[in-house]
Amino acid sequence: MPVISIIGCRIFEDEIMHLLENDPEIKEVLVVENKDCEGIVRKMTEAGLEYSVLSPEEIAKKPAGENKGLTLIVYMLELALHAIPENLKKTVYSKVELMAPCSDGVLLFYGLCGNVLGEIEEDFKTMDCRVCVLKEENGEIVDDCIGAVLGGREQYLEALKSFRGVGTFFLTPMWAVNWREMVRTAGLSRDPDDITMSKFIFDYAGYKRVAKINTGLAYEKDFDACVKEFSTLFEFEITELEGTLQLVENCYAKTKASVLDTCTHT
Repeated sequence: MPVISIIGCRIFEDEIMHLLENDPEIKEVLVVENKDCEGIVRKMTEAGLEYSVLSPEEIAKKPAGENKGLTLIVYMLELALHAIPENLKKTVYSKVELMAPCSDGVLLFYGLCGNVLGEIEEDFKTMDCRVCVLKEENGEIVDDCIGAVLGGREQYLEALKSFRGVGTFFLTPMWAVNWREMVRTAGLSRDPDDITMSKFIFDYAGYKRVAKINTGLAYEKDFDACVKEFSTLFEFEITELEGTLQLVENCYAKTKASVLDTCTHT
């Protein structure tokens, strides 16, 4: 049974859920137990998906299933990692090293993230397990989580240009429901509950608008309310943007095809 490990930032929780719900070839889902798996476990339960939550050690010792089909291992990592780029790199690299021995392929739900993950595929190319990161059709790694759901760098730049220089804060559903934590870890404010200080920082940085990215996913029920709360607190105008899952779907499909092809010929 081929095994793909998805290692990703919690900000991609919904996109990973979308893949889990819509790939009939997945026969088994294993979730690595840690404090950051609670959100996706809750969503899988709500969606009626079957899964097992195991420690990394239990997953490493688990024998391969006898039934034909794909096993997907989901390893969610904390939102705050991007705050310190070197910490992000060290953590992601260590998780790849941990999961690769029990996987036929690893797909990272990350972008360049401050350019610290730009060489990760090259750095692991000698491993038997193929390591992939989210990329555009031209082979370039996506900039970040926003670029991924807008469709890539070109679409990202088009969105920025459309705002004609007006500072705009982008919110996906996961960004919206976790905006206080994200504002803190991004260094915009040590205390996101101190709205006066946060507003001062936003004003100083020139932010006047919030872009609500509609990804078409409804796993976060409070998305609309959280965007409205954010815009009201900071007196931002709301702009609607249409997101896309095509880039994520394509990266997953390519990784899966490569893994299945390799397993068929071995």
